[in-house]
Amino acid sequence: MTSKNKLIYLPLGGAGEIGMNMYIYGYGPKGKERFILADVGVTFPAMDGTPGVDLIMADTKFIQERADRLDAIFITHAHEDHIGAIGLLWPRLEAPIYCRKFTAAVARAKMQDRNQNPDMIEILPPYPEMKTVGQFKVGILPVPHSIPEASGLVIETPDHRIVHTGDLKLDPNPGVGEPFDPEMFAELGKKGVDVLVCDSTNIFSTKPGRSEATLVKPIAKMIKGANGMVVATTFASNVARLKTLAQAGIDAGRSVCVLGRSMQKMLGYAHATGVLDNFPPTIELEDIPNIPRENLMLLVTGSQGEGRAASAQLARGKYLGITMQKGDTFLFSSKTIPGNEISVGRIINSFALQGVNVIDDSAEIYHVSGHANRPDLEEVHRLLKPKTLIPMHGEYRHLKEHADLATSNGINSLIAINGSVVEFSSKGAKVVDHIQTGRTYLDGSRLIGAFDGVVLERIRMATRGMAAVSLVIENNDILGVWVELIGLPETEAHEDDLPEMIEEQIENALTKSKGKFLKDDHEVEKLVSKIVSKVCKNEIDKKPVTRIMINRLES
Repeated sequence: MTSKNKLIYLPLGGAGEIGMNMYIYGYGPKGKERFILADVGVTFPAMDGTPGVDLIMADTKFIQERADRLDAIFITHAHEDHIGAIGLLWPRLEAPIYCRKFTAAVARAKMQDRNQNPDMIEILPPYPEMKTVGQFKVGILPVPHSIPEASGLVIETPDHRIVHTGDLKLDPNPGVGEPFDPEMFAELGKKGVDVLVCDSTNIFSTKPGRSEATLVKPIAKMIKGANGMVVATTFASNVARLKTLAQAGIDAGRSVCVLGRSMQKMLGYAHATGVLDNFPPTIELEDIPNIPRENLMLLVTGSQGEGRAASAQLARGKYLGITMQKGDTFLFSSKTIPGNEISVGRIINSFALQGVNVIDDSAEIYHVSGHANRPDLEEVHRLLKPKTLIPMHGEYRHLKEHADLATSNGINSLIAINGSVVEFSSKGAKVVDHIQTGRTYLDGSRLIGAFDGVVLERIRMATRGMAAVSLVIENNDILGVWVELIGLPETEAHEDDLPEMIEEQIENALTKSKGKFLKDDHEVEKLVSKIVSKVCKNEIDKKPVTRIMINRLES
């Protein structure tokens, strides 16, 4: 290894959290490294912390400032937390995009949705073929996951070989896509793996992961025993599960209809790219009224309680003219992502009120995870024999547990959270720097920074209410004061309502002020804001956000 060139690793998202994946690898002399980027994902907002925000993604400032040295973007698979920001952030990066064909179909659609050039995406054949980009050679390593054609990355420099797993599980029969190939992993291990950057999502699950194939019989048995209509939901991107559910419905003698745009889009991508064949026959929406309920099965979107998805609309009463009835069955063939428990629970309660039989995955019968469990991760370690493990894709507790597992098995480990600059040498890996990492919000049609103040101001208005004050001033005379309160309760302490009380006190205070004072907008705003806060605090124990509009008339 030369002393001049250094290999660095820098997670911008996905290390210390689940979601928003974005990882940088760099190689070359310090300050002149060439870079590749693995994944450009999103995470989703919550009303308590990011009200009104549409999507959240990593802050790309570090790599934007070095975009002239970014040689490629590699997308491991087409889940939103790995691909969701590609169309939004590509204009800031402007590097070629490489991935497999199913992922490419999704990525091209996302680029087109944002008026970006889909031809920037190139499909790569799987490992052992390698793509040379700058100082790197990169191979697309097929791995099973809960979406077609997921992949890890084999990254080689003149000095190191890194395996970046992406999301993976060790499924010998995933239904759609390639099975896990232990021989390929073992062969990589024989070549020598210096660094394993590895999925940590299911490190606390102590049983070996189950195959997608184990779901076919229990789901079919459940459907055969059901009365009335059967409706099932799962992740729209889990094409293998959709196939499993549809086949189980057909085997039970039911007609199957797929509803929901995201499911239909994913199935369309899978058919168009050739990764899906022999999907069971389905019926169209208009055929549903002609089929008895006991002979009908629907596959619908909304497994995570999304308010506009089919599941939520059915729970509220109707979706595309379809209603649930007492005795029907609703199956969640999915795991509730942490943070979505309330919205999913609301749907379950609504169905229960309707007399619908709801089956979730609490018994772990009708869903299997797309991530490797603890024993599976140990098997990955055993096959690849890495010199160093860096856990990723997990909260800090996941990363620490994974690192501890590796250490207990004699593998050096290093925890590198978002912003950690890791440098590799012949002596191993160490964190040599830490950069400021933030978040970028998609807010309507605009990308804004998390610290721009927009969302913080929105939270203040949501929690404190708002007072809008309009003043009309001519020379030194107050011609009018109007107050409108938004998001604040009324007061019962006086005959006048709260806006009138504020108007009266503002007018009295300004009338008593000297002419010179009234000519200073800043001083007027300070006084008015103080009065609004004082009156509201005394009357309703709230201090609203205040906005003041001063209108001056020229005589």
